[in-house]
Amino acid sequence: MRISAFCGISVDGYLARSDDTFDFLKVGEGVPHGFSKFLKCVDVVVMGRRTFEVVRSLGHINLYGGKPLIVLSSSPLRFESLRGKLEQMSGQPQEIVTQLQDRGFKHAYVDGGITIQTFLKSGLLDDITITRVPVLIGQGIPLFGPLLHDVRLQHVRTRSYKGGLVQTVYKTNVE
Repeated sequence: MRISAFCGISVDGYLARSDDTFDFLKVGEGVPHGFSKFLKCVDVVVMGRRTFEVVRSLGHINLYGGKPLIVLSSSPLRFESLRGKLEQMSGQPQEIVTQLQDRGFKHAYVDGGITIQTFLKSGLLDDITITRVPVLIGQGIPLFGPLLHDVRLQHVRTRSYKGGLVQTVYKTNVE
């Protein structure tokens, strides 16, 4: 199974502000940068509870194009109004991947800082697309947290977009 991440960050490496807001990403809003095309190639979306709560509060649940949405949480979730649109799973990344594979999924999109970090640390993230928006915010929630060892990446491509967005794609788990 292929596991991919696709995220926007500030130039100084933050996914969101410390209060979980990401208003700074609006700098690139409206500029097509490949997310829609990327989303078409995945068959399931996996996100952490915190990311889910932010996405839900913004009313962006439909952003994922009707793909099955898995929310990772060991605590019960309240999403009665969203039944049929999402489900909850818990466990270590390898357990999650096994459950997804058993259900026939081939390509998962992982979303959310902690979820991306956990899959990366577990050696299960195959590729990551990072779109940097031209803004510095100084502090917030970093894309990458502490690592037990270096993670080698292979550069695939870098593109720049109107408005100053710069997008880089890396393969992970490079020997």
